[in-house]
Order: sequence, then structure tokens, then C-alpha cells
Amino acid sequence: MTPEQTKLFAHQLVQAWNAHDLERILVFYALDYEESDVTRIAPLRGHEALRQAFQRSFDAFPDAYIEVDELIVESDHISVGWTARGTHLGRFMKIPPTGRTVATCGVSIFVIHKEKVFRGRHIWDLAGLLRNVGLLPDL
Repeated sequence: MTPEQTKLFAHQLVQAWNAHDLERILVFYALDYEESDVTRIAPLRGHEALRQAFQRSFDAFPDAYIEVDELIVESDHISVGWTARGTHLGRFMKIPPTGRTVATCGVSIFVIHKEKVFRGRHIWDLAGLLRNVGLLPDL
């Protein structure tokens, strides 16, 4: 893919996330996708695990929306600086719903192979999310 096609791919992926359309989201990912996230002990692997992770997030934050703050394309890598916002209306990471509006930011790095996301790494502000839901004091 050209850099322009890769940027379009990234924006379309974010649009699918923001639509909370699981089937549309999964089209972007390789069947053997692997993901690491600062909140997980072990990597997430495959479509079914990815589907479950997205569903848990959408259940916890039914109005979740991701804004792209920065997008960098380098060869087969995409780096997305983002801000996510939503209302905490369902259980998330064993945290009962608080009804609070939250915002957190992070960076996701994706490796693209054969026009699919093959690998992902998510580094984000978990402490900020915990402050937003009242579980961590302002420092």
C-alpha cells in the first residue's frame, strides 16, 4: 500500500471503531492478529479474542468515540496518537459502572501485512482513566 492508501486505511479503521460495528472492524484485521496492551498480562490473539475485547469496551462505554490526534505512516507501520472519550455505563476491567464521562489518551502502533492489521501495540493512560472514574486521586 502507498502511504496515502495506508493513511486512508487507518482513518477507515477508526471510523469502524467509532461506529461500534464489530463485523466492519474485524475486516481490517488478519485472522492471526496479535495485540499487546499495557492493561493485559498476555497478548490478545485472533478474531474471536479481538471481538470479545471490543464488545466489552462498547458495553462499558456505549458512546465511546476515538479522535485521531496524530497519524504517522512509515513503511508497513502506522502509529496513531488518539484520545478516547465516553461515558462509563458498564463494567470495565472489573470496575462497576460509574456514570462518569471519561477521556484518556494513548498511542497505538500497528503493523500492516497484506492489507490487514497483523500486529498491534497499545500504550495508553490507564492512570488517567482511573482518575476519571474516581479510583485514583489527582496527583
